[in-house]
Amino acid sequence: MTLYKTLYPQLEAMGLEHWSHELQQVIPERMAVEGHGTMPHWQKALQGLPQLKPSEVELKARVEIGQAEDLVEISPDQFAEQLQAFHPWRKGPYNLFGVKIDTEWRSDWKWDRVLPHIQPLQGRKILDIGCGNGYHGWRMLGEGADLVLGIDPTLLSVMQFHVVQRYLGGKNHYVLPLGIEDIPPALSCFDTVFSMGVLYHRRSPLDHLFELRGCLRPGGELVLETLVVEGEEGTVFMPEGRYAKMRNVWFLPSIATMLLWLRRCGFKDVACVDINRTSVKEQRRTEWMKFESLADFLDHSKTIEGHPAPLRAVFTATKS
Repeated sequence: MTLYKTLYPQLEAMGLEHWSHELQQVIPERMAVEGHGTMPHWQKALQGLPQLKPSEVELKARVEIGQAEDLVEISPDQFAEQLQAFHPWRKGPYNLFGVKIDTEWRSDWKWDRVLPHIQPLQGRKILDIGCGNGYHGWRMLGEGADLVLGIDPTLLSVMQFHVVQRYLGGKNHYVLPLGIEDIPPALSCFDTVFSMGVLYHRRSPLDHLFELRGCLRPGGELVLETLVVEGEEGTVFMPEGRYAKMRNVWFLPSIATMLLWLRRCGFKDVACVDINRTSVKEQRRTEWMKFESLADFLDHSKTIEGHPAPLRAVFTATKS
């Protein structure tokens, strides 16, 4: 797709010519209309969105693009109906030309918890693993990042990024339809790597940590958020079946175990900088995500399966 044409020269300038050439073939294949049953609908909906020029853009304090007065020949209700073609919206919130997209997750709350503890993002090249629709990437740009490269295999998330990008037109934030397994090993070029809400979906968490380390330049920073459980060093919880109705949850370490894993995988300056128990105010059903959400996954202080309720921790570490 033409959106990514400006990315390839940037990768080549970073010494990633081989990956740039590979992506020029892989991305069109992943985004092809015949590649996903709903892709023709999404592509048509994207092309049908009005051409609008935002009078102002805010990315630092929130993601707000344009004002209602910028809407031309379309009402806010009509514009909202068009945006609903990309339901469910899980990560956000967004304000597009006065239309408030109240997403399932209050991702801005997580960002507010993470930001005070990480190295300044001004001028940095960032890789965001499992980025969803790129919400945090926009906030990273608001902090002055030079380049944000997000990857997520969920095509709906990628299409939602295209919706927002349609009205920003920037050349330093991209969401690629890829998983971590699609990234070449030992890139060693990113200043900061984010992996938030990914580790517990990996069948081999240590391999994931080595993959993340390989993406960082020496001295680069890892910012990792994951589900954890209470316990001493060595404590790891592996659910027998589902966890909060999720099928693909594998390992939930204790904080002490996570710190040990990071050290054993070659990181230094490891620290747990935030602990937060997910509430039904932070993850919930809305008009923009009408399916089941956290309230449907909990039974008082435990998950519906009887497991410990979601407890999330943020870790930072440096590549030695």
